Amino acid sequence: MTLDRKSTNSETKIRTNLPDWSALIPVLPPAGRRTPALYRELRRLIEAGDIPPGSKLPPSRDLARRLKTSRGSVVAAFETLIAEGYAVARTGAGTFVADRVPVLKPALPAEAEAAAPKMPLPGTLGVAMADARTLNLFRTLLSRHLTRPGPEHFQYGDPRGGAALRQAIAAYLRQARGVRCETRSIVITTGTQQGIDLFIRSALSPGDRVMIEDPCYPSARAAFAGNGLQLSGLAVDGEGADIALAAPGARAVYVTPSHQFPLGVTMSMRRRLALIDWARETGGWILEDDYDSEFRFAGPPLAAMQGMDDSGRVIYLGTFSKVLFPGLRLGYAVIPDPLLDAMVALRSRSDRSPPTLAEAALTDLIREGHFAAHLRRARRHAEAARDALVAGLCEAKKLTVAVPDQGLHLVAGLPKSLDDIEAVEIARRAGLGARALSTMAVTNPPRQGLVIGFSGFPPEVLHAAARRFAAMIG
Repeated sequence: MTLDRKSTNSETKIRTNLPDWSALIPVLPPAGRRTPALYRELRRLIEAGDIPPGSKLPPSRDLARRLKTSRGSVVAAFETLIAEGYAVARTGAGTFVADRVPVLKPALPAEAEAAAPKMPLPGTLGVAMADARTLNLFRTLLSRHLTRPGPEHFQYGDPRGGAALRQAIAAYLRQARGVRCETRSIVITTGTQQGIDLFIRSALSPGDRVMIEDPCYPSARAAFAGNGLQLSGLAVDGEGADIALAAPGARAVYVTPSHQFPLGVTMSMRRRLALIDWARETGGWILEDDYDSEFRFAGPPLAAMQGMDDSGRVIYLGTFSKVLFPGLRLGYAVIPDPLLDAMVALRSRSDRSPPTLAEAALTDLIREGHFAAHLRRARRHAEAARDALVAGLCEAKKLTVAVPDQGLHLVAGLPKSLDDIEAVEIARRAGLGARALSTMAVTNPPRQGLVIGFSGFPPEVLHAAARRFAAMIG
């Protein structure tokens, strides 16, 4: 270690027993943030045992010189350590690590890996990508409400969500999806999953039977099973789920009629009307999850089943996670009058109210026409991504790929000699995300196939990953 020539002999003796501080502590941030950064690094070194209890910390002037920061920043960091009991100051001797401090064990490699955020592979389901134009607009709208914040941001709001956003959503759903709704019937949620949970806890009891499409959306199945409900699968064919196969005594049916997840088929009109008749005759409930209806590449979006129901037995669920991004955590439920008070009361008890700042920005995005323009751009991007993924997969002669005309995922058929669990691992090694279709079965025999998404990734990235996978499959 190189020492300052002006140092005294006593200082030299002390420093030779100290670690190389410039190596232990990384480059500090710009002025103004150095004190908290230095404090955190020193505390981390103490808790990790790199600076043992009782050790002398270097003189503030010496440490400041080695870290190329001001002495005042070092002194302030030392004072914080002293105030929190990590260090003690001894008059005439300097600053020392306290004799008793917490020594925290580092996470095991497996734990650290599990805790670290993972980058999803191209093809992974549930990934969204808002373009730069939309993100800049949303940033501007957030800034607008932060610059001149209204009183609604400083108090707990309506558990149904802000009236302005609910009004904007109601107008959009009536025009774009044919939903029968008014502002009062809409409850803003954190997404489809919360809407399902609110319904379950408001309308059902443990032990009740629920029918769910088979294969199904796994998170919905988990929500029903986790609340002690009995599940039966409704087999899905080219016309969607068939309510004629419903088990006796079912209290509710969960469906994705516009674009069945995961198979991608659309429920036929006769099946929709039969399901509505079932609900009217039995007093059962229908949960219509319309999770990605905005992404239709041939013609306008299909009308929602809820708009065909005149008996008030359909709970309509939607989300902004697919059309914008999941981190927004905003969705909505259109709730029939008999369930409205119970679901609003439960929302109030469990989650108080939605985030008003995000609500305000989203309201402006819809009302000022930005949302409609974003959807047009998002559809074009999704269609290009779909085509790129399909082109790459079609290089494998053993895969069967049906090109979907809507949605954000596709299903690839596999040769009988290849199990879909094994195929998922091959795809992973090729850098392509995929889910095994067989894992989405409920009660019927599982089908084989790969469910692959095409949202959230550039077309060229999807194409390259699909080609690598195709080459490995042959």
